[in-house]
Amino acid sequence: MYYLNLRQYDQPDLESVLKEMKEAYEQNKNLVEFSLDPAFNPRPIVGDNPDDTKDRSYGNRDVMGPDPMHGTHVAGIIAADRQNNLGVLGVAGGPVRIMAVRAVPNGDERDKDVANAIRYAVDNGAQIINMSFGKYFSPQRQAVEDAIKYAGSKGVLLVHSAGNEANNLDQVAQYPAARTLAGQPFPNLLTIGAAARTANEHLVADFSNYSPQQVDVFAPGVQIYSTLPGSEYGNLSGTSMAAPVVAGIAAVLKSYFPRLTAQDLKRIILQSAVPSKVQVRQPGTDKLVDFGTLSSTGGLVNLYQAVLLAQQQEAAATK
Repeated sequence: MYYLNLRQYDQPDLESVLKEMKEAYEQNKNLVEFSLDPAFNPRPIVGDNPDDTKDRSYGNRDVMGPDPMHGTHVAGIIAADRQNNLGVLGVAGGPVRIMAVRAVPNGDERDKDVANAIRYAVDNGAQIINMSFGKYFSPQRQAVEDAIKYAGSKGVLLVHSAGNEANNLDQVAQYPAARTLAGQPFPNLLTIGAAARTANEHLVADFSNYSPQQVDVFAPGVQIYSTLPGSEYGNLSGTSMAAPVVAGIAAVLKSYFPRLTAQDLKRIILQSAVPSKVQVRQPGTDKLVDFGTLSSTGGLVNLYQAVLLAQQQEAAATK
């Protein structure tokens, strides 16, 4: 999910403005024609029983689908080639590899599909799973919770975007949820809000969801330049862009410190976040609040500090 934001953040030229407006139009058109249309039923194409959450033998190998832009942009943030002198540098370079799993086709973000995508990634060797999607209705929530716990049992960290509706997630639930049905936080799941590049009242993206309990930390998510299909590059904004920044940080840590568990990765990323007390506009309002009140850490992710903390843990473990 990405978000068009013209009110606070200037575009370099009119062409960029028109491009983002067209992309936002297409996204909302898909919402109206598919996601919000109760008559839309794509399951005959998928070939499964949507009510059977135990059914895992369905799907296809087409990871691009009708529009691979979002996934391509997210993947580039994590692992775009850092040595080819082209385009952008991913947060994590080699030996990090991307596993493409298309869990969410336009208009049909089913709990069952999300749960099965998590299990597929885990069973096929993924160690970090980025989840740049979300919704506000989860009729098969238990299946997703079971899949998250399954990933945890295999040592896999999940990184989830907080959402782009300027909601307080303590008041409005967004799924996959940051906590279990029993109200406990998942030890292997991070929820990420979107920040901008300005250390002032606009530090928090005005679209980002937030919460002192449900959102763990903020990461860059405004006008992020990354890969696009067809060997192109462009800017997108959203918590969908912030989550892969954190997934990339986790990938760097796991690459250099392979003994780190999913719980270790989560703890290090949170403990190394740089807190800020700057007064920011609470998303969706003009009210000024302390940035530290919008997430559990009150901070921004910091790869350098995370590596230092991981080194300290490694040194302590070898004594």
